[in-house]
Amino acid sequence: MRADYKIENIVASASLEGEIDLYKAAKGLDNIEYEPEQFPGAIIKLDEPKTSLLMFKNGKIICTGGKSKEDVYASVEKAVDQIMPYVEK
Repeated sequence: MRADYKIENIVASASLEGEIDLYKAAKGLDNIEYEPEQFPGAIIKLDEPKTSLLMFKNGKIICTGGKSKEDVYASVEKAVDQIMPYVEK
């Protein structure tokens, strides 16, 4: 017997060397949601690849929704490029 499978969602983590000023990032970026009263992280939603990334003040990043390793790498790179002006080393 053989099982068929399809990868639907990859979850990956990354870490920046520095802290993210989530308040400034939320004011400066259009594709970010940040409501610290409800959740301590900011959420960046990307259209291509279609993923969501959770960003935390301590520089930790969680990427969800990728369907391949390439999606994850591309998503993290895009998000990091956007968030770098708000990273304090």
